[in-house]
Amino acid sequence: MKIAVLIKQVPDTWSDRKIDAATKRVDRTKDQVVDEINEKAVEVGLQLKEAQGGEVTVVTMGPSGAIEAIRKTLAMGADDGIHIVDDSFGGSDAMQTSAALAAALKDKGFDLIIAGNESTDGRTAAVPAMLAERLGLSQLTFLRTLEVKDAIASGERMLPNGHAVVSASLPAVVSVTEQIAEARYPNFKGILAAKKKPVESLALSSLALEADRVGGANSWSVVETVTPKPPREGGTIIKDDGSAGKQLAEYLAKANLI
Repeated sequence: MKIAVLIKQVPDTWSDRKIDAATKRVDRTKDQVVDEINEKAVEVGLQLKEAQGGEVTVVTMGPSGAIEAIRKTLAMGADDGIHIVDDSFGGSDAMQTSAALAAALKDKGFDLIIAGNESTDGRTAAVPAMLAERLGLSQLTFLRTLEVKDAIASGERMLPNGHAVVSASLPAVVSVTEQIAEARYPNFKGILAAKKKPVESLALSSLALEADRVGGANSWSVVETVTPKPPREGGTIIKDDGSAGKQLAEYLAKANLI
């Protein structure tokens, strides 16, 4: 089985993430890591490979530094990588990102494309569905389990009040949630092996995309304003003088929590 796993390099959720006031984009100058949900998606791909054979290709769109994200997932056990890298893509939104990914993947013959349900820096949760639409493939989204048998992918899709069992014929695009698996750590042997594994770089010119339809200047979505996070303030103390319940209700109502 030929599997592609979409990964993304994002600001570490444990660091002080910021938005650049000038560009109105996430500051990506430091503390960049593979998004945790993507590591889980890679783990799922590796488990399928180990159970059924095949190969796992990791795919990312990002600046030159995103090669480090690819190398980490190669160290986990992926076989090769695809890096969509071109300054023209800077600031691309979900629509443009899905178009670039579709252009890179459409002729590769993948049986299964696995993605995380949403990235921690954008949280649109839209790219997997957009990608499936562009490629004309079936899609299974928000899966907490995944099984592939007899060219059928199936799993439990998360719902607000439970789950639904869904399935689709391969080839297909699936997105997975945090419950899907715990990612393995790269070992020393894997880290050494990753240095020798191939990574294909694809620029804008390789994807047959028009330059005036990618990048922040041509984005379908626009950030109008950026408001800095307010400083932390002291908490509100409610003393029980017999009216604590009323005070608490009024406080929660004022905060639009009830």
